[in-house]
Amino acid sequence: MQHKLALTLTCAVMALPSALQSTLLAADWPQWAGSPTRNMVSAEKNLPDDFAPGKLTPGTDAVDMTTTKGVRWIAKVGSQAYGNVSVAGGRCFVGTNNEAPRNPAIEGDKGVVMAFDEKTGAFQWQLIIPKLGTGKVSDWEYLGICSSPAIENDKLYILTNRCEIVCLDVKGQADGNQGPYMDEAQYIAGPGKPPVKLSAQDGDILWRYDMREELGVFPHNITSSSPLLIGDRLYAVTSNGQDWSHVNIPNPLAPALICLDKNTGQLLGEETLGISKRIMHSNWSSPTHAKIGDKEVIFFGAGDGFLYAFDPVPAKTDEGNVLKEIFRVDLNPPEHKYDSQGKPRKYPIATGPSEAIATPVFHDGLLYIAVGQDPEHGDGVGCLTVIDVAKALAKGGDVTDSALAWRDTSIGRSISTASLLDGLLYLSDYRGEVRCYDAKTGKIHWAHDTKAHIWGSTLVADGKVYVANEDGILTILKTGTTLQIIREIDFRTPIYSTPVAANGTLFVATMTHLYAIGK
Repeated sequence: MQHKLALTLTCAVMALPSALQSTLLAADWPQWAGSPTRNMVSAEKNLPDDFAPGKLTPGTDAVDMTTTKGVRWIAKVGSQAYGNVSVAGGRCFVGTNNEAPRNPAIEGDKGVVMAFDEKTGAFQWQLIIPKLGTGKVSDWEYLGICSSPAIENDKLYILTNRCEIVCLDVKGQADGNQGPYMDEAQYIAGPGKPPVKLSAQDGDILWRYDMREELGVFPHNITSSSPLLIGDRLYAVTSNGQDWSHVNIPNPLAPALICLDKNTGQLLGEETLGISKRIMHSNWSSPTHAKIGDKEVIFFGAGDGFLYAFDPVPAKTDEGNVLKEIFRVDLNPPEHKYDSQGKPRKYPIATGPSEAIATPVFHDGLLYIAVGQDPEHGDGVGCLTVIDVAKALAKGGDVTDSALAWRDTSIGRSISTASLLDGLLYLSDYRGEVRCYDAKTGKIHWAHDTKAHIWGSTLVADGKVYVANEDGILTILKTGTTLQIIREIDFRTPIYSTPVAANGTLFVATMTHLYAIGK
């Protein structure tokens, strides 16, 4: 099986308007979706739209560079790469598995975070993460790392396949083993095995937070959320979910969203709304941050099919330190939850409700999020919900019927995050269709069928919409209200992630290789 989806920023940039953030962040792409508002838009210019990815050298897994055009470098990763690339500080970071071992002494199924030189593609270091040993139920074979790294200064934050949040030194062990965590040799080896001998090409853990041990989280299939950094706080979705039966929730009391101190890994707060009691499958979305006037908000699309808004500062209560709810919105329309006789539709039938896996996007006062399901469930009815955040904040509570700007129920299930620019919304769904909407009214200007499933998201940059599909086709469309296909480029292997633009370069991660494309 091939699985799951699909994440910093300085305090000074945090306070700036989202449009200005996009401009400032154009040089690097340091987290999932580029910025805390999660709008999949880059201010990069002169990006390539005519290139050739090349062909494999016969009998090898290496691409013959003489068969490429416009490609700067190509790096081999594992056999599966789902998490998005992050680019910051002269390095590229990506999650994958260990099916193309960089260290021949450590073989077998593992999660791996890899770091490459941004300019040359030279391998720098990797953190090898042992499997949980639970099989498909919590750490599906060969999925590797599905989280996208968030980088801030000299630190990298990511969620591992072991349901941990870890903070790493961006230089790896090349500058020595930095503390306070000093047990990498045993960690990399795995429980019950002799410690490995560390080298400069190993990762350097600064701290780790085990959500299974500390919170009783039971990750379903894989841990798949990307961290959000705001000031000194880190927010993450726990991936708490069902067991193998898809009926039982092992820990319905475990939180779905938590907040840590980014410097120490200490737990600062958690949601206590009982989301885990209501989950349909798991919690795999990623959190979003926005500032509306003087009000800061954390948005979270949950596994129960609701969008929640939280105060970012945990409050001390009788329950402990709690992330307080501001409002919520039901992301499934009534007709997807109940049939014509008023009977509940069963999950995961094609005509029934879905959870939120996509990341909510805040732009120009509105919040955009579509619902979807584990791709293993196939296609089905979907819903794109657009929320007027000012109205929602003014009322509070359940604002489903009072704060909707517009909705589209003609879209299919989607696990993709939106791109918004110049009054237009670009969004793909799982069945493979890319749509262009009027961002304020919901009018559909055009739709394009890529003819294969889309797991990743649209990237809008340089007047183009980049989107890749399961057949390995990167489609490049022209932005605007008229559909215009610029080019379709065949990478010859599935692409489940989203293209990234940074420092004049287009980065594309297929299942097996990372491409840096540009001059």
